[in-house]
Amino acid sequence: MKKIVIVLSLAMVVAFVSCKENASSKVNAANVEVAAERDVASKQLPVMTFEKSEHDFGTIEAGTPQETIFKFTNTGVAPLIITDAKSSCGCTVPDYPKNVPVAPGETGELKVRFNGSGQNQVTKTITVTANTEKGSELLRIKAFVNPKGETASIPLKKS
Repeated sequence: MKKIVIVLSLAMVVAFVSCKENASSKVNAANVEVAAERDVASKQLPVMTFEKSEHDFGTIEAGTPQETIFKFTNTGVAPLIITDAKSSCGCTVPDYPKNVPVAPGETGELKVRFNGSGQNQVTKTITVTANTEKGSELLRIKAFVNPKGETASIPLKKS
């Protein structure tokens, strides 16, 4: 029992003595400056600003291909890189500048093709993945799809 008390006492003395050093004296000033510069640089991100985030094709006939262009500008302070663009279904195909840097102030285009499938009101989304702060942008297309050969338009609301 005495041995256990002596060993624990010695362990506590060693622990207290080893913690007496001033931790701030171990900080390298050069490393602090490098870290501060890195933090400032990490806040300089591109910003993807679209002219429009939604496009309405109006009333279309089923199976009629449609196409629109979403124009964007890099309003940030670093090069913008789009790494991916995916649609919510296979009937909508985005075409974008793949891994091509868009410099600050420059513009680009993202073309979206829709094959006209579906019935009645159809809404599809396109998720654009880029090196922005948010990491992704959401675009939307919509149309009212009539069956082939039908000339009816969007039903009117009854009052």
